[in-house]
Amino acid sequence: MRWIDRLETIALFLLLSFLYYFSLPVDTPKNIRLTGNSIDSIIAELQKKGVEVGRIDGWILHRLGTPQEGWLYLGRNRMNRLEFLSKITSPASRFKPVTLIPGETTVIFLDQLAKSLDRNATKLYQAFHQLSPYPEAGILAESYNVPLSYDEKRIISYLLNLTERRYRSLAQEAGIPYEPKRWLRILTVASIIQKEAANRREMPLVASVIYNRLKRRMRLQMDGTLNYGRYSHLRVTPERIRDDNSTYNTYRHRGLPDTPVCNVSAAAIRAALHPAKTDYLYFFRNDQGTHDFFKNYKAHLKEVHKKRRELKEAKKKTGH
Repeated sequence: MRWIDRLETIALFLLLSFLYYFSLPVDTPKNIRLTGNSIDSIIAELQKKGVEVGRIDGWILHRLGTPQEGWLYLGRNRMNRLEFLSKITSPASRFKPVTLIPGETTVIFLDQLAKSLDRNATKLYQAFHQLSPYPEAGILAESYNVPLSYDEKRIISYLLNLTERRYRSLAQEAGIPYEPKRWLRILTVASIIQKEAANRREMPLVASVIYNRLKRRMRLQMDGTLNYGRYSHLRVTPERIRDDNSTYNTYRHRGLPDTPVCNVSAAAIRAALHPAKTDYLYFFRNDQGTHDFFKNYKAHLKEVHKKRRELKEAKKKTGH
């Protein structure tokens, strides 16, 4: 065999070997965090995480590029080796976990999101108002992995699309069609539940109070409805109740606010869809930080006076 033929055979063998190696499957978490500052340290880090990589992968990475630092979204738990190595070196794989706290308003969440992702808050607001089918509660209160390569409009579109899928799933779970007009009412009830309930267990009970009062055409008279928008964390004062003329003021406005008060969790939506069957019309915060529920105003008022007396006596004892 001539030397040129021998070289061609060796080259073909090496090519086939690499192609075979690239096709080998790699098992990996869908999301992975890399903190190493060199290829060798990242290979060691991947090995500690249970990903089967070695020296050959390090050699390939030296030619593909340095792996990205931070959280990476890989999409699948199993892929071929070339795809895996390409993904961990691609800037498009980088993401940052963000969490929308249940009960938070969109205006405050978008401020926080802008700071967390180093994006323009105004552009996020504009994109939300342009794309969201709901003026509030357009983004389900959950945790999200936001790709760092996305601009403001694409971030909002991404969050809204994920939310829309969850809303449709929750509607299907409840056995009702997903219709935006009907869903807006459900989200509005859920947002009040989110603001008022002390925990998940209370949510169906709070839901029952809301529906019972609406059925009787009673005003809801709930402080949480006044914690909308920029007022999310402000204490509701008698002055606010007197001066706020919006439909969020359920002390003056009969029925539900025109739009949701805040972003909501799936638990609050389920409570709005499946309220407890009770005769409760009132609830009052107790010493444990949860609520006591009452069927009539007399029982409710008795508890209110009792708490006020206890508070007065406690102030006398402490001298405040």
